[in-house]
Amino acid sequence: MPALEPMPGLRVVADPEALDRASWWGDRDVTVLRLAPDDALAVGARRVEIDDEHAIIEEEAGFVGAWLTAEEFAEWVLPRIEWPLPADRPTVAQGSVAGVPAKLWLRVTGGALLLAQAAYADELAGRLG
Repeated sequence: MPALEPMPGLRVVADPEALDRASWWGDRDVTVLRLAPDDALAVGARRVEIDDEHAIIEEEAGFVGAWLTAEEFAEWVLPRIEWPLPADRPTVAQGSVAGVPAKLWLRVTGGALLLAQAAYADELAGRLG
């Protein structure tokens, strides 16, 4: 299993339509996960331009994760979830992975970004091997 690494970014709560139109910038690629219609976690983002004057924008440093290939996802994660994955990709899925609360960014390629709160990093890494 690849090592879990810090996944800093931005957390933005805003009008859903404003989030749809937002522009994101970072030092590397930015991956935007819509956790709810009005809530986005932008991994790798350092700045956002959004047209919602009431938007809440905060730096997010509370997640760790690993980018997994399709093969790694099938070997390390898939056998350790007990809930159905969405068929459409790309998408966000949330649930328990090896008994630990986690989020998955499921990519079209079959790979995924596995995310968990940093407080669960050791537990998740230990359970995934």
